[in-house]
Amino acid sequence: MSREKTTIPDDLLQLKQRLEEWRSAQPSRSRLPETFWVEAVEMARRYGLHLTAKTLRMDYMRLKKRLSPEAECSQKVPRSGPPSFLELLSPSAGLGECVVELEPASGKIRVAMKGMRLDWGGLLRAWREAAR
Repeated sequence: MSREKTTIPDDLLQLKQRLEEWRSAQPSRSRLPETFWVEAVEMARRYGLHLTAKTLRMDYMRLKKRLSPEAECSQKVPRSGPPSFLELLSPSAGLGECVVELEPASGKIRVAMKGMRLDWGGLLRAWREAAR
């Protein structure tokens, strides 16, 4: 069975050539300029991470790290403000340790309890009063 060679797209080859020219003019182990990383991430999106890293002789894992945070951020929905609803659940089994911190505009409230049940209603009333 013969291996079929993958054709490398022209824009990826052009970036490879520019990168090789830059590398030849720099001392070995020089840090790549950010512009090369940005272009490499774009190429990885288009043509795949493996082909891009191999063609450009770039560190696969570093390129992958630069690629993935942007992919994750693009899926997140930006929040416009604080949540309008907050559900508080009490642990049903046992009396453990509990620390609650609330930050109204007037200051920070911190309640730490151990071995007692927390009165959520009283805590929220006190928080609203402090916010006034």
